[in-house]
Amino acid sequence: MNILIVGASGLVGSNCQAYLSQFDEFAVLGTHLSFETTNSVYFNSCDLADTQNASLDEFGPEVIVHCGALTFVDYCESHPEESHLKTVVSTQNLLAAARRHNSKFIFISTDYVFDGEQGPYAEGHPVNPICVYGAHKLAAEQLVVNSGLAYLILRITNVYGDELRGKNFIARMLNQIAASEPIALTLPHDQYATPINARDVAKAIKVLLNGKKQGLYHLGSTDYMNRFQLAERVIHKFAYEKAALTLTNTQALAQAAARPLNGGLLARKFLSEFPDFRFTNVDDYLTTKLHA
Repeated sequence: MNILIVGASGLVGSNCQAYLSQFDEFAVLGTHLSFETTNSVYFNSCDLADTQNASLDEFGPEVIVHCGALTFVDYCESHPEESHLKTVVSTQNLLAAARRHNSKFIFISTDYVFDGEQGPYAEGHPVNPICVYGAHKLAAEQLVVNSGLAYLILRITNVYGDELRGKNFIARMLNQIAASEPIALTLPHDQYATPINARDVAKAIKVLLNGKKQGLYHLGSTDYMNRFQLAERVIHKFAYEKAALTLTNTQALAQAAARPLNGGLLARKFLSEFPDFRFTNVDDYLTTKLHA
């Protein structure tokens, strides 16, 4: 099975490429846009006419996994045109490519399609995004649903894990600890989510593909915590003394984009179909780093 991973230099995409490439039944091609890696080729999903784009015809993707998006939520709020281009238009373009190759389409989405009033959320809960990022992710989801293609929409949130650039929240903290740098963070106690390891997303994609599944799935671990608790978990695990965490609330932070406060995702549907699957948790990941 030929799998094209768009956005393979990012956190989710790179983990998908690394994990799926281990299996003989998969031929995996990863792409990048702004951040080049040795394992990816250039492909601009925002502009299919870009002359630098790698040829998809040569690869012949049977599955396209769309991991690329503009994920800086506050930036999206003040740059809605760029957000629309990189999330909605890119999806529209990749769906056109998927039709040409009759590819199954996998779209990575978010709990930001919800308003955060009644989370954590199951798949059937009504959507109601409250920021530009969430609205554009939902618009892209709707394009996928209405495409006529075989598809999977996977909603995830608060993703962490191994990443070349170490941009995710936990990775940044671990890098500071490794460098013995002081950590000073002011974090909200009222933004709850279900953190998930990017490697688990990759594993879930494999079982969904092998199970020939289609439709919408929420993926999430057993962890349900706020941002302050997440940072505290890292500090406690490493007994790090150069850390100062200050508790606050979302209103005091005055962030540009509204956040779904009681967010998070319930993976009951996925686990009911794959009861032997085990999502790892934050402690599992930190333990591997502690003993690395």
